[in-house]
Amino acid sequence: MGADDGSPGDAAALTATVLAGEDARDAAQARARDQVNFPDDLLPGVNAAPISLRDGVKRGGMMMFVVLTLLNSLDELEGAAIFTLAPEIRATFGISKGAIVFIGTASAAFFVLGAVPLGWLSDRVKRVPIVGFSGLFFGFFVFLSGLATSAFMLFWTRFGTGIAKASTIPVHGSLLADNYPIGVRARMSALNDMIGHGLALASPVLVGAIATIAGGPEGWRWAWFILGIPVSIAAIGAFFIKEPPRGQFEKAHVLGELIEDENPAPISMEAAFARIKRIRTIRTVLVAFCALGFGLFSQSVLATLYLDETLGVTDVIERGLLLTLSGVAALPLLPLVGAYFDRVYRANPARALALVGALILPSALFTPLQYSTHSRAVFVVLGVPQAVLTICAFAMVRPVLQAVIPYRLRGMGAALSTMYIFFIGGFGGGIASGFLTDAIGVRGTVIVLGVPSAIIGGLLLMNGARFIRHDLSLVVEELLEEQEEYHKRHDGGVAVPALQLANVDFSYGPVQVLFGVNLEVQKGETVALLGTNGAGKSTMLRVISGLGVPERGVVRLNGQNITYVAPEARARRLGIMTLPGGQGVFPALTVQQNLTISTRISAASRGEAAECIARVLELFPELADRRGQVAGNLSGGQRQMLALARVLIHEPEVLLIDELSLGLAPVVVQRLLEVVESLKARGQTMVIVEQSLNVALAIADRAIFLEKGEVRFEGPAADLLERDDLVRAVFFGTEGG
Repeated sequence: MGADDGSPGDAAALTATVLAGEDARDAAQARARDQVNFPDDLLPGVNAAPISLRDGVKRGGMMMFVVLTLLNSLDELEGAAIFTLAPEIRATFGISKGAIVFIGTASAAFFVLGAVPLGWLSDRVKRVPIVGFSGLFFGFFVFLSGLATSAFMLFWTRFGTGIAKASTIPVHGSLLADNYPIGVRARMSALNDMIGHGLALASPVLVGAIATIAGGPEGWRWAWFILGIPVSIAAIGAFFIKEPPRGQFEKAHVLGELIEDENPAPISMEAAFARIKRIRTIRTVLVAFCALGFGLFSQSVLATLYLDETLGVTDVIERGLLLTLSGVAALPLLPLVGAYFDRVYRANPARALALVGALILPSALFTPLQYSTHSRAVFVVLGVPQAVLTICAFAMVRPVLQAVIPYRLRGMGAALSTMYIFFIGGFGGGIASGFLTDAIGVRGTVIVLGVPSAIIGGLLLMNGARFIRHDLSLVVEELLEEQEEYHKRHDGGVAVPALQLANVDFSYGPVQVLFGVNLEVQKGETVALLGTNGAGKSTMLRVISGLGVPERGVVRLNGQNITYVAPEARARRLGIMTLPGGQGVFPALTVQQNLTISTRISAASRGEAAECIARVLELFPELADRRGQVAGNLSGGQRQMLALARVLIHEPEVLLIDELSLGLAPVVVQRLLEVVESLKARGQTMVIVEQSLNVALAIADRAIFLEKGEVRFEGPAADLLERDDLVRAVFFGTEGG
């Protein structure tokens, strides 16, 4: 039988060809997702000219560094008080070892309760006042800790202290990254940590001395009374810091100019977290930190208890001195590691992150050895390499996070990291340590939690290094898009679109749906989105409305970046309204009640609400006669009209319609098309998802055809008729040959 006779062999060959084409397309999309989009010279800080620490500090000024470092150092000093004085506090309140371990560890975990709102706030408003007020509250709660009359009260004062000092991570980090050049960030981080850890290492001796001088069984209280004074002084100094431009050094490296957004859109916490967690480097680092938190945050209290019970170190000052010695060796090495990290990052950012993971792994060896000895000297000696490597690793990871997180989201990025480290790792590790300490002792707890966490955390960090170039490229892409839009608005000659999607990727979990989608809709234009089922049409509407946060790319409304704006803010404040496919009404309510509920978003008074309802009923006289009828009893066409009326009440800036004609009779569709035409005559901007090519051609100025999440056609709706392959796909749901 001939080839054109439809033989089984020909059908098999055709099937194989189609499947091969599908596999090739899937492979191309996978490569597009994983590829490095830009050369190293364009990645922020990579292959940049070296800069000395002196020059870097000079460019940003000393004031910010001194104030933030002082606040961070006092935070370290205050936090060490409960670890060093744990046996005395335990004796005062008559609580178990597990209880004091829990209070000491959980207090660090309270960071997350303050870090998240403070990180969110720092991405929306000026950060300097946040630092000042947080510092003042911190000093107040430090003093209250000394007044605690019970373990329960101490727990809650530690709760307040943890929240108040939470700005040291999201707000301080964001300020330092924006105030000092990329090429010195590791050294700045190392210097900040060196001073902070230096004071933290001295703190066991200092707080022990304060408690000893104060004397008595409750001399430990004076450590907190006295520490509250310098904290408050440093907080007042914070108000004199100058606010730096956001992302100025990334823009200088990539764009060669400083572009500032005059009217930044408010950032949604949910959207920011969703976007940050889609950065693969960040995902890996967060899981690694979560694992590390289980082993690291309880070790300070456990070390104190081990010295007190196993090694017989009952004197407060002596115990504080032994705890200090282990970390002293790390201090002179931190600046050297910071300088080395800056050099490595300039040459190879992936190697820089892998270095952080490599520094963590040896803890799995030194931890069980250190807690197996019965010699004080050996305990200190074995603690030296572990302290050196861990302190250096944590100082170096901050510059990596600052590099791959979009500059607008640095506060939330640090807050998210804090949540994983302290809440999941620290708080979870504190609970686990509390139970395990009473059950299997200090040594068993350290080994059970510390060894696996070091191995898992270190390997995850090393694995995450393979994503960093791609994630840095996405930062570059976003900066270039911002520059293009800035000049489009300020140089003139080009009309700014009402709605834009630029390089948008979107996934539902591991399944990517949109691949580098670009869309521009001019003011007053009607655009039809066409394509087969599952092509990504409705997903595009979700991204525009804010119900979906893209893992890559930007959404703009009239030139303003709204990528991280919450969906309710887009509807209420920005005027992006969606008519969803399917059910868009409350079936148990009457027509009048449906419309009245819709006025709650925009109408300020009953009079305004009545005017809004009257206005939309002029478009739909069919509904005016059915105000008292229950919406569930309306016909399908009438329900669709009511759903559209509910949306139009808000006089949207951009109207998104999902499946306007789906399942409706032709006469009803014709009536809806008349409404759409009247909206076009008024200058309404619309994006309409439509399955019917005839409907699309009747209402759209332009058509966009999507296939497997990619734009296959964009142009005048009438020109789509010339593409037989796409027309067949619309009518038959199959890809044309």
